Amino acid sequence: MNSNFDIIIGGGGAAGFFTAINIVEKNPKLKVAILERGKTVLEKVRISGGGRCNVTHACFVPYDLVKNYPRGEKELRGPFHQFCSGDTIEWFERHGVELKIEDDGRMFPTSDSSQTIIDCFLLATQKLGIQILTGQSVQSIFKGEDYWKVETNQETFACQKLILTTGSNPKIWEMLAALGHTIVPPVPSLFTFNIKDNRIKDLMGLSAFAKVKVKGSKLEAAGPLLITHWGMSGPGILKLSAWGARELYDKNYQFVIEVNWLNEVPFEEAMEKLKELKQEHAKKVVSKKSSFELPNRLWESLVLAAGIDTSTALGETKETKWADLTKKQLMDLANQLTNGQFQVNGKSTFKEEFVTAGGIDLKEINFKTMESKLHQNLFFAGEIVNIDAITGGFNFQNAWTSGFIVAQSIT
Repeated sequence: MNSNFDIIIGGGGAAGFFTAINIVEKNPKLKVAILERGKTVLEKVRISGGGRCNVTHACFVPYDLVKNYPRGEKELRGPFHQFCSGDTIEWFERHGVELKIEDDGRMFPTSDSSQTIIDCFLLATQKLGIQILTGQSVQSIFKGEDYWKVETNQETFACQKLILTTGSNPKIWEMLAALGHTIVPPVPSLFTFNIKDNRIKDLMGLSAFAKVKVKGSKLEAAGPLLITHWGMSGPGILKLSAWGARELYDKNYQFVIEVNWLNEVPFEEAMEKLKELKQEHAKKVVSKKSSFELPNRLWESLVLAAGIDTSTALGETKETKWADLTKKQLMDLANQLTNGQFQVNGKSTFKEEFVTAGGIDLKEINFKTMESKLHQNLFFAGEIVNIDAITGGFNFQNAWTSGFIVAQSIT
């Protein structure tokens, strides 16, 4: 064997670096190496949050924080009591990185650059003498009596403790399955919906706070909905895709969504409001100005979809005035506003926050230590396990928390 270490960490991403730094800060005598299959490390950190790195979320109560994890909610309660969002802020400040809170609760470095986080990690590993070995693709993992052997495409390593932070890596999951671990089959999470519909055609870039349901299921989510050239995106859609990752996979991404553009406003209430508008604005043109908190162009499109004329011809306006609306047109408009049905045909990957639902079965992990229940001295952190979150900094928080717990449990 060419290289001996006390601890080897497989995976040079957020969880791998955070784990390594916390281990050596607690136990400076330990010889630690990070193995990364790529040429560079921390690539996902680099692109996350549009290159700004959404480090965590300003949600400081473990009970509330766990509600953002479609998979892992129950298991993360204990870990978040050990290391939560507030601890993350304190940790980064101690390492020279100040974070700021955005209006939606997401937290970023004040520099608005992911490079700040990368530099923080690289400086810490350098100071602590942690070896970063790139171009090391793990080929096999072998368990000896009191050691682990890791063979890469370049050399063979031995260590007392092995920590895997390789994220959604099918090859590593195969090796763990061979060691007896159950792997929950991976499916995409955090994706956008492909929709071709005249109501949203040419409206790309417009957004509204909406409630979205998957027809015929219990899946629903609320949040900003963004119209794109391929369909619908935004936090509301991404949240729905995370909670519905498995169910929507089973539907082969062919399903109908019901969009309430007015969020919580029910059909009956919308109908009452429209009747009031008919009285108050009798002589005004219906399509001219949105009477709800909706972009004018979206309002106009929904008015047209309700069969209300918005056209002008030969200089003569044919646009319908409020006074001329029939009861059926009012009902159709209320329906478009509160229960617009859209056919989804496929998905698109949300590049910045690519996340997979699936991984090591949570029943096979001790969440007090993040150690495998099947093999002593084998630990996990980050997305390699069957935990994933909605967008907003929550997936990184899982990486920091699990990495911290691994470090605390290693003596």
